[in-house]
Amino acid sequence: MQYANRSFAPPRRKLALAVAFAVSIGGAGAALAQSNATGAIFGSAAPGDVVHIENTDNGLRRDITVDAGGRYRANSLPIGTYTVSLLHNGTVVDSHKGVQTQISQGTDVSFAAAAAGASDATNLGSVQVTANTLPSIDVSSVDSRTVLTADQLSKLPIARTSISSIALLAPGTTPAVRGYGNALSFGGSSASENGYYINGFQATNPLTGVSSRQLPYDAIDQEQVLIGGYGAEYGRSTGGVINVVSKRGTNEWKGDVQVFWSPDSLNQQPRNVNLRDGTPYQKGNLYALRNNENLQYSGSIGGALIKDKLFIFAAADWIRNSGDYTGPNTTSDDEHDVAKTKRWLTKIDWNITDNNILEFTGIGDTETNDQSISAYSYQTGRGDYLGHVYTKNYNGTQTNATPGGNTYIGHYTGYITDDLTVNAMYGRSHSDHSQNITSATGQNCPTITDNRTEFKSNPQTGCTVGGSTFLLPGAEDSSHGWSANIEYRIGDHDLRGGVDNYVLRAESGALPTGGTGWIYADVGDGSSIKSRLTNLGLDPALYNPANFANGYYAESTALSTGTSARTNQRSQFIEDNWQITDRWHGYVGLRNEQFTNYNGSGQAYASARHQLDPRLGASWDVYGDSSLKIYANAGRYHLGLPTSVAIRGAGPSTFPSSYYGFTGIDPTTGVPTGLVAGPYSANYNKNGANGIPPDAKTVSAQGLHSYYQDEYIFGVDQQLDNNWVVGAKAMYRRLRSLIDDTCDSAPLQEWGDENGLHDEVKAGIGRSTGCWLYNPGRANTFTVSPADGQYLSVPLTADAIGEPRAKRAYYMLDLYAEHQFSDHWYAKIDYTYSRSYGNSEGQLDSNIVQADVSTTESWDFPAIMENTNGNLPNDQKHQLRIYGTYAPTDEWAFSTVTRIASGYPVSCIGVRPDSAGGDPYEYGNSYFYCNGEPAKRGTFGRTPWTYNVDLSAAWKPAFADHKLTLSADVFNALGKQRVTQFYEIGDTAAGDPNPNYKRARSFSDPRTVRLGARYDFTL
Repeated sequence: MQYANRSFAPPRRKLALAVAFAVSIGGAGAALAQSNATGAIFGSAAPGDVVHIENTDNGLRRDITVDAGGRYRANSLPIGTYTVSLLHNGTVVDSHKGVQTQISQGTDVSFAAAAAGASDATNLGSVQVTANTLPSIDVSSVDSRTVLTADQLSKLPIARTSISSIALLAPGTTPAVRGYGNALSFGGSSASENGYYINGFQATNPLTGVSSRQLPYDAIDQEQVLIGGYGAEYGRSTGGVINVVSKRGTNEWKGDVQVFWSPDSLNQQPRNVNLRDGTPYQKGNLYALRNNENLQYSGSIGGALIKDKLFIFAAADWIRNSGDYTGPNTTSDDEHDVAKTKRWLTKIDWNITDNNILEFTGIGDTETNDQSISAYSYQTGRGDYLGHVYTKNYNGTQTNATPGGNTYIGHYTGYITDDLTVNAMYGRSHSDHSQNITSATGQNCPTITDNRTEFKSNPQTGCTVGGSTFLLPGAEDSSHGWSANIEYRIGDHDLRGGVDNYVLRAESGALPTGGTGWIYADVGDGSSIKSRLTNLGLDPALYNPANFANGYYAESTALSTGTSARTNQRSQFIEDNWQITDRWHGYVGLRNEQFTNYNGSGQAYASARHQLDPRLGASWDVYGDSSLKIYANAGRYHLGLPTSVAIRGAGPSTFPSSYYGFTGIDPTTGVPTGLVAGPYSANYNKNGANGIPPDAKTVSAQGLHSYYQDEYIFGVDQQLDNNWVVGAKAMYRRLRSLIDDTCDSAPLQEWGDENGLHDEVKAGIGRSTGCWLYNPGRANTFTVSPADGQYLSVPLTADAIGEPRAKRAYYMLDLYAEHQFSDHWYAKIDYTYSRSYGNSEGQLDSNIVQADVSTTESWDFPAIMENTNGNLPNDQKHQLRIYGTYAPTDEWAFSTVTRIASGYPVSCIGVRPDSAGGDPYEYGNSYFYCNGEPAKRGTFGRTPWTYNVDLSAAWKPAFADHKLTLSADVFNALGKQRVTQFYEIGDTAAGDPNPNYKRARSFSDPRTVRLGARYDFTL
């Protein structure tokens, strides 16, 4: 749909490692058999002995009898620190302390040596206590993950703004373009294709799928980032998964208070944006505000209300960010922004018994932005006050990557027997969104867009503030859902199955700011006027140049959308983690998903029932000691339609447009005066948006195929000595089916003409939105409704529709080396080579930062897809990540997070020349043509390499008993502000070379300094 706005291993192990690296050009694996908010402890011991597991933080205990095969496993353990002991005839003969569990991961605690001499153990004097000697490689899993713990997060220099900032440490992740907020691309997918979970609850943005709810930074216990190969429990994602588990109270009452300050005086100023010839274009940068200052207060406290039984934990963040932005034009505006974020979390844990656990989590996330706008002239400075814009839980685009709101989650775990565990979860969230705009000159200030070449450096702006549209009053979204899982261990099989059911609701839309807006453009050769006459069913010869004596025309337009929407999502899964032999582990999983999307009248307009996702994986513990693991995985992953599709694709919208000549412009409002009307001035509804709600049966093609991709991973992990682990993995992803919309009614009408149904099909098209959800590159059967209650099926072949098959392929090779914390230091080095290639990014269009998820400009007409096969917007070939900590004494710690990455591909988008068929669809400079020639996607160079080196130093003085921490973090310490996105529109609307082409659209953030103080206390 058209965009409205635009100790060294022995020799044999070395050989095995070399061979593994040489062949690792393939894919990684599946998830473990436990809840996505818990971990597991497993291992080997003498058959019949008992393994006693005790959480040292809250006293939770479990006793597991070792099976006849000499193996044991305890699933669904709360994340924490454990002591694991082996009992023989009721006597402890071996014990491991300080055992850490991780999200959805197993920790190997084996007692082979103790088992051999267990029969001789008679008293506690023979107990062997071991700590920090456990294998670093989890040979019981076959997935591809990165886990960051609270301890690591407290030491590394990471922006304390979102869980996405943490996820950037995982291989295969890249930042999305700035217009999508703090969202990420995983494995070449668009930023709306990821899944987010907090304490087992699906926290993904319920409206668009872009980003998620947030929680206080210091409330995070662990964050797991899955780039691929995840098990059947996870779905509704063709990108990656971010899975967060919060902290919980312990038997010891403890807490902390913190303050962080980033003063403007210590921060680097953002780069100026210039035209390609070096001419200054703007003073500031829309995405990195001038005079930026950040202040944050944080705190947490937790403890036992009843020892070993009832616990509470609470955390909160209060963040204030202020700055100024000066607009790009000679006559522009100056904006002063004050953004405030308030986040809180409360968690209650009740160990009813050692076999029954009940958890409750409450989360609050509210973000407001107060923007005061004044006139600005580069000659005279700040001028008169123009207006005010206030937003709450809204980042200014309909993707809204800051959904905010309150979330409440309840979770139950029951250990029925040693082998049988059940989990149940229920959660709900709700958020209100608002945008209030006040203009100093009243409400009659329409949006003015000036595309005239002659006025590029000083365009007409009018008196409007706050953008071309404003958020529909009363906008809100909510979600609620439940899940139930059962785990059963039988012999060598860990079986697990579960179901979930989520309901997502939204009320949203956009209205034109100040009423009908105006767009000024060059007439040129009159092709735009002629195309409009053709679309109105009139003769292009009616174009009269005399009506446009000044060489310009004005287009009146006003896009309005708004409706309520609902999406039901359900899934079922079953999986088997099979210990085939002592060294071979297999995984088999199957997931089935269903979704139904409803319009504002409660009518279903799109659905899918059988979205089957098989997942297969295998892991080989080569030497049987968890020192070398080779694994592989293959799987299919589906993605549902976002709720936001109903706002425009299935809801009522209006998009009127009329062309006029004009003789003057009002100096205050920017509205044209002396309008010269003609036959081209008749109202034309773009995309057929006439305000009539479409019949739900006509919105999408019949039997719509789901959005899905296939993935293959092959990897190897090798422990070199007690401290070093190295590894490699290769991934291949291929998009198999896409859902977007087409706005090309010509194939439908041609079918009607060929089958003697001209009038019926024409009437049906006229009663539709003018666009239909469908599967590009496939045969589709559309439904049109000539009259109320009448429906006509229009079957079209792929050739008749004329669109190419959707293509997106992603290749990745990742190499890493990790030094576990020892000898005062920890480090991880990760290099990733990847390529993302095809004709579709996915649900979004980053080239133009389009906000319409799954209803992009792509696929609207066959002409739009010409020359689109190439390097995709999220293609970042080389990435090097280095992060770690050095703590030479108990007082001092130094850390770094370094990310070096190659640039993104650049395209040239412009006007389709007459020689290629022209622009009969009035999409202007939206085609992959430039200067009248085909312009293949992603072949016009790349953005520069980026070098982000973040440094941290922390001091815990002994005189304060190491409870006080004074810290200093420097982000982008090198101060290299590199272009991260260029302006990619190469032609003006009139087809002339665009002087803004390859102008910087955004830079990497300037160097900033963050000073911090923290005090930890116990009660």
